Amino acid sequence: MLKILNYEFMQMALLAVVAMSLFAPIIGTFLILRRQSLLSDTLSHVSLAGVSIGILLGMSPTWATILVVIVAAIFLEYLRTIYKNFMELGTAILMSSGLAIAMIVMSKSNSSSVSLEQYLFGSVVTISKEQVISLFVLAILIIGLAILFIKPLYIMTFSEDIAYSEGLNVRLVSILFNIVVGIAIALMIPAVGALLVSTIIILPASIAFHIGKSFKSVMLTGILICIFGMIAGVFASYFIETPASATITIIFITIFLITNIIKKIK
Repeated sequence: MLKILNYEFMQMALLAVVAMSLFAPIIGTFLILRRQSLLSDTLSHVSLAGVSIGILLGMSPTWATILVVIVAAIFLEYLRTIYKNFMELGTAILMSSGLAIAMIVMSKSNSSSVSLEQYLFGSVVTISKEQVISLFVLAILIIGLAILFIKPLYIMTFSEDIAYSEGLNVRLVSILFNIVVGIAIALMIPAVGALLVSTIIILPASIAFHIGKSFKSVMLTGILICIFGMIAGVFASYFIETPASATITIIFITIFLITNIIKKIK
């Protein structure tokens, strides 16, 4: 079993999943508490528009995706102010727009659909050293921001009115949070794919809510669950020859169901 660690692609894959595991549950915890679980799914669909634009213009799909999701994150906050009591409408509008733009742009592109498929499903075993480094840089950034701003984010998560009364620029913080989520998704997509990236962000955090006893313990538990599930998924996918991102998803769903059953028994 340890022989496979001699392969460079496996080393890169394991480093990538560890890097993603360090920040994905942190983002997921805030998204769940803010009742914005669909935000990750929405931005992942919007990212397809960025990928298709990048392919059409002959530029890096990752950089094109980052630019598109930043614009989408700002626009989503605007929609949130319009549909304050119906936030799901904003996410539905943005998700539909992203898919529509992706389909139109790809219809005008002479490139093969294989390029888009790579971003739809991802492949952690083909991730480059530069992409791994960017994931670790992002992990350090998100962990640092979470430590520095955990109190205002915590207050804003539960009550934006209280956060506003304490002098916090709620709109700006919300936009910046959406942008960070968008950038995280853009960098994760080459490894796990646009269709499953929201699973990696949301499921470990949702499992941790059944186990953790406090806000910080939920995030720490989510990180540990994410590391275990993603590493197990990479190894399992290698031995049973299945897509890594899909295998990781099945492992997380299994853990989620087991923790729910145990909680009901108790």
